[in-house]
Amino acid sequence: MSRIGKRPIPIPNKVTIDIQGQHVAVKGPKGSLERTLPDKVNVVQENDTLLVQREDDSRTARERHGLTRTLVANMVEGVSKGFEKRLSIQGVGYRAQVQGTKLTLNVGYSKPVEMTMPAGIQVAVENNTLVIVSGIDKEIVGNVSAEIRAVRPPEVYKGKGIRYSDEFVRRKAGKTGKK
Repeated sequence: MSRIGKRPIPIPNKVTIDIQGQHVAVKGPKGSLERTLPDKVNVVQENDTLLVQREDDSRTARERHGLTRTLVANMVEGVSKGFEKRLSIQGVGYRAQVQGTKLTLNVGYSKPVEMTMPAGIQVAVENNTLVIVSGIDKEIVGNVSAEIRAVRPPEVYKGKGIRYSDEFVRRKAGKTGKK
């Protein structure tokens, strides 16, 4: 049995869950999320916990067991606490600005890069060099953060670019001079 899949999911006080077959809807103080779960896996609510059970021991059921538990746990955590990713911009003259739902990045290209944020995602900028992406859906927060980082990934010689705040960029030595 899946070690992750068999762990129960605790439900916080202000979160309500509606299970209809393979469709799970989670509502909480930060918002609501819905997801259709894969076949061969069922979610059962017992008191203040959720349990993910698989129908049989087939390979696909075993594969989807832990995945489904993690997806539902992320939904519960998202509507109660939310998710956040922090990106740091490093480089001379590199900066970011937010105007409504648009993020403008000046990262060494001839023109600024403008990105429109999807619904449910909030972006904040601190000190022009720290971008904070937050929302209730972990998948969308991660994808938006990856798209922002992909505009100018950190380079290994000078360390310039956009990186996650907790990311370590291994630096390389440049060419050695003529002796």
